[in-house]
Amino acid sequence: MNGIFTTLLYEMEKHHDTVLCTIIADSGSTPRGKGAQMLVGETGLLSGTIGGGAVEGGAIALGQTLLRERRSAVHEYKLRHNDGEDIGMVCGGDVTVHLQFIAAGDPVWKELAGSVLHRIALRQPGALVLALDGGAPALQDAPETDSAHIALPLPIGERAILFGAGHCSLALCPLLTTVGFRVTVVDDRPELVTKERFPTADAVICCDLERVTETVSIGEEDYVVVMTNGHSHDFAVQEQVLRGKYAYIGVIGSRAKTASVNARLREAGISEAAIASVHTPIGTAIKAVTPEEIAVSIAGEMICVRATRREKAGVVLHGCPMH
Repeated sequence: MNGIFTTLLYEMEKHHDTVLCTIIADSGSTPRGKGAQMLVGETGLLSGTIGGGAVEGGAIALGQTLLRERRSAVHEYKLRHNDGEDIGMVCGGDVTVHLQFIAAGDPVWKELAGSVLHRIALRQPGALVLALDGGAPALQDAPETDSAHIALPLPIGERAILFGAGHCSLALCPLLTTVGFRVTVVDDRPELVTKERFPTADAVICCDLERVTETVSIGEEDYVVVMTNGHSHDFAVQEQVLRGKYAYIGVIGSRAKTASVNARLREAGISEAAIASVHTPIGTAIKAVTPEEIAVSIAGEMICVRATRREKAGVVLHGCPMH
């Protein structure tokens, strides 16, 4: 959404009309799901994707027609084989696309686009509300819609807190950013935990790792990765985090280290349920060795946990799962 609305503002400044294409419903197996968006201009696709292939190609062509006609529309695409309107894709589902005509001089859309980008930049939650009849859009703090509207949450991302500013965090931080996490890096070494070393991080914090919770507020939607420069610090952070709520906690280290730390956690009064919730050794088992490989392993595990949590919360995932 960030890229799409940045492009939208640019096109409006150039006095170019556009069409915003949004999947508003999907069933079966589809390349992208509800909420996927792309922006279409006179020359074709400008930004985003609704899945590629025939659906995207058809929506681009229809969007260009709507540009000439200066109107909005809703269109259903059937991906199933042996159907009267089959478009030849193998996923086997249907998608309904809302195509919103946006005039270059529309002050409502220009103000809304700026507000959307501002909220995303500040990581402020909200919802973009589109009128299915092509009417005026809105930006709400909490989505309140009816059958005539669709609400899309702003993509502010879940927060990942990396304890430790070493080589693995250097590799992991930008990777997590690319897949939608908001990263905070925490360490007690001021020369390492700097914005210059972690330019993609939302925040960098230098504090005493023995008293983390006095500085860092950790909530039930946060993803915690523990990989400090020593076992004692790892244990201290782990003990503090496990006494509160969190979405995920992973700790780097060997199985032998894990057994030793778990024994100390029990002695400190940490419950067996909390200890069992820790992902350690951290990451998906891909035999990772280098910091970059370890980062891929950790990111993969965090993506899986995030997707599972979203499914349980009733969030429809976009696209066909790989496995």
